[in-house]
Amino acid sequence: MTLWPLGVMLLIFVALFLWRRWPLGLALAAAALAGGLVTGLPLWTTTQGGLVEPGSSVWRHLVEGGFIYIDPILIMATALLFMKVIEGNGLLASLSWLILARLGRRPALLAVLLAAFVAFPGTLTGLTTASVLTTGAIAAPPMLRMGMDRRRVGAFIALAALLGMVAPPVNLPVMIIGGGVDMPYLGFTLPLLLLSVPPLVLIALWLGWGPLRRGDPEAALAGLDPGPWQRHGWRLLLPVLLVLVLMGGPRLWPGHFPSLGLPLIFVLASLLGLRVGERLRPLDVARAALRQALPVMAILVGVGCFIQIMTVSGLRGGLVIAVLQLPEWAAWLGMLAGLPLFGAVSAFGSASVLGVPFLLAMLGRPEIWVGAGLSLLAALGDLMPPTALSGIFAAQVVDEPDYLRVLRVCLLPALAIGLWALALIYFGGPMADWLGGR
Repeated sequence: MTLWPLGVMLLIFVALFLWRRWPLGLALAAAALAGGLVTGLPLWTTTQGGLVEPGSSVWRHLVEGGFIYIDPILIMATALLFMKVIEGNGLLASLSWLILARLGRRPALLAVLLAAFVAFPGTLTGLTTASVLTTGAIAAPPMLRMGMDRRRVGAFIALAALLGMVAPPVNLPVMIIGGGVDMPYLGFTLPLLLLSVPPLVLIALWLGWGPLRRGDPEAALAGLDPGPWQRHGWRLLLPVLLVLVLMGGPRLWPGHFPSLGLPLIFVLASLLGLRVGERLRPLDVARAALRQALPVMAILVGVGCFIQIMTVSGLRGGLVIAVLQLPEWAAWLGMLAGLPLFGAVSAFGSASVLGVPFLLAMLGRPEIWVGAGLSLLAALGDLMPPTALSGIFAAQVVDEPDYLRVLRVCLLPALAIGLWALALIYFGGPMADWLGGR
């Protein structure tokens, strides 16, 4: 099958988004509609009596595609609600004050612990946005108070969230890749730790150590209001503790601790946050969260439509065949460039559409190491414009109006992360043998 309809879809998307300035989600949905029509899907189907039926019409597939990412959409909306609650009740300001007061004189340790703190929600959710919107929002004010440039802080948060998305125990891209080849999610802990932890430490020190070392923690503390902490004390921490317990409990005590799902966890923590700390008006908080979440929710709906049309029209299968026919050098180059670039549409879509054929193209190498490396390359799509979910939200957290300024700081670290992923794919066999011998 030829892939020219995919080119039509991408061309229409770029034209509508960059030239006509359509909203990103709407441009993706319109490109998906055009792709469905040029590949032969009907606008609607009718019975012999002339009644309109959904059938296999393009509208039906657009609706189905719009619900592909309903779980990330719910997580994003409820995480934003949680962030707005802990911002309004004084928890963010209090945590900023505590972090600076305890670690302000230890810049290297402060940088690494802040990076691990930002990454933590992503390790349990497999989503960069969960990290950026919760712990990223908490970590940003102390770094800004220490004199770090807001673009550098945004890049710090975006990259730490991305590496948290890849770290164990939950890595959604590798689960998607494994599901395409019937590979169980077992044995990935060590490869994923090697993929995520060394880059996390190095990036934290490269971006954070110098500015934090030059910063004045006393001056930064003078600009923060410890009032919420002095008035409410440890009770302010209850919403965060509830999130940690409800997220970590099923992992620590499987079979004995209920798994409530992230949206419900964030809602329960938000309700608790409304009861502790400064007084808030629940309706105002919910409106502010929804206003911030709607644009990105629309992006995910558009991405789902795009992926659905690619699947039902056969374009996805055509991509698999094309990748399997590539020479080896082109496959390596395609992994480094193709997975992140397609991730600009969706990191999960990149794992699904390109991750599976590239894994098949690398047969003969340890599948676990290849799948882990491919998941990191797909996750880099969260830094690729125009969607760039991690970069967009990180820019919002640090009040940077142009998210491309944050992404420019991420460019070199992202390239290094991509090369690191390729290195672990290439040397995965010897490393697996050596570690097995140990």
